[in-house]
Amino acid sequence: MIDRGKTLTLVFVYSGEFAERVIRNLINDPSFCKSCGLYCNSCKYGLYSYVQNILAAIKLPNPSNLPAFIDKPEEYMPKFIPRADICVASGLHKDLLLELPAYLKKSGVKALIVPVEDFNEVPAGLRRQVEEHCLELGLEAAFPKPFCSLEPLEDKPLISRFVAEFRIGRPVLEISLAEKGGREVVEYAFVKRSAPCGSTWYIAKRLTGVETKR
Repeated sequence: MIDRGKTLTLVFVYSGEFAERVIRNLINDPSFCKSCGLYCNSCKYGLYSYVQNILAAIKLPNPSNLPAFIDKPEEYMPKFIPRADICVASGLHKDLLLELPAYLKKSGVKALIVPVEDFNEVPAGLRRQVEEHCLELGLEAAFPKPFCSLEPLEDKPLISRFVAEFRIGRPVLEISLAEKGGREVVEYAFVKRSAPCGSTWYIAKRLTGVETKR
């Protein structure tokens, strides 16, 4: 049973820049979003920060710096993973990703999200193996392809909480329309759920003033 009154906690195990972008979006790092340049009005800053929910961000070696096949993956795995509700794993060497569910189970982590931004990183066969391991260990698992396709899943309450409480996954915008000069335009667009990388905030701002019939 899921205690919805309990703070949802995360740990990241990753390699590469994508996970760092997600982390910076979640903590709402003021130096992160620079898309609007001189026209930035700090639309998202001060609205949220989930820094207290992220217990650790553990960076593993880049797959390009590791052997193609790793005989002893334990030599590269984290020495310690804090007990958390969900682990987000991104950009890992295939052999390390395959080993990860057992480490998460030992650490008390209850769910695994593996964003598939590049099919070569997580091919179908590897995904199937990791998913089977998670099922055997009693871990919830999701493999959104890409991460911004993630939606609540009825049979995965923790992952559904992740989408709802951190407001990331498949983007959802609330759009208000107005009449201007006989034209219907977007008055404002409010981000109800952002892409995990945070790009939806930029898109929402760019929608303001756009004619709906364009």
